[in-house]
Amino acid sequence: MSDTISIQEALIYVMVITSASDASMTDSELATMGEVVKTLPVFKGYESANVLPAAQRCGERLQAETGLTDVLGLIADILPVHLFDTAYALAVEVAAADLGVSKEELRILQLLRDRFSLDKLTVAAIERGAIARHKTA
Repeated sequence: MSDTISIQEALIYVMVITSASDASMTDSELATMGEVVKTLPVFKGYESANVLPAAQRCGERLQAETGLTDVLGLIADILPVHLFDTAYALAVEVAAADLGVSKEELRILQLLRDRFSLDKLTVAAIERGAIARHKTA
C-alpha cells in the first residue's frame, strides 16, 4: 500500500469493509455512511460527494490477494491513535444499521478491535450505545 489516504478516507474504508464484509452493502448501511459523513465533526470539510469514489477505491484495494490485510494496515497507519475508538464506533454503527449483525461483520469488528488494541470497556460502551440507538418501539 504505497498510496496514502486522508484520515476521513480511512474512516470511510472502515465503514466500507464492515458493510461489504457479508458481500452485501444494504441501503440502510449506505444511508448510515452518508449520514455519518454529513454530521460528524471528524468529517468537517470533507465533501460528501467524495464518499462514493473513496468507497470504490477501497473496493479496488480489497480485490488484491491480501486486500483486507492491506486495507486494515493502511487504516491503522493513517489514523491517529486517538481516532481508533471513533473508527470502531463507525464500524459498529454501520454493522447495526440494518438491525442485524452478520457473522462476517462480527469478524471485521473483531479484526478492528485487535488491530486498534481497544480495551474491553471501550468496546462494550461503543457497542451498548449502538444497541440503544437502534432499538425499535
